[in-house]
Amino acid sequence: MNPILRNILVFIAALIGGSIVNMALVSLNGPVIPLPEGADTSTMEALAESMVLFKPIHFLAPFLGHAVGTLVGAVLVALFAASHKMQLAMAVGGLFLLCGIWAVMTLPAPMWFNALDLIVSYIPMAWIGWKIGDLKKTD
Repeated sequence: MNPILRNILVFIAALIGGSIVNMALVSLNGPVIPLPEGADTSTMEALAESMVLFKPIHFLAPFLGHAVGTLVGAVLVALFAASHKMQLAMAVGGLFLLCGIWAVMTLPAPMWFNALDLIVSYIPMAWIGWKIGDLKKTD
């Protein structure tokens, strides 16, 4: 397969895979970590209004979703891309970071969570994912 086409397909698959992991972990809020009484997360507007009811434990699943989703996406791209593995892994982190910035601008989460999430969940996880994927030299 053409290396450029392979890189594009792997990059898209890594974004999808990381997003699936992200959403699976974020959805743990509710079944595993009960939401505060009166919290409604059925729409973005309701979630934004309910954020004032959240305790620190309610931010664990979103943080893990963002961090592990980025990590998985970066590992996938580092394992299966034909070339430019580090750049592609960091691009996965960059795109997830842009989504994180959008979430910070959209949802009124506490500043400590926004800072932790934006600083730790994306670029560092993409770098760690690249290093994990780089352990298996596929070139």
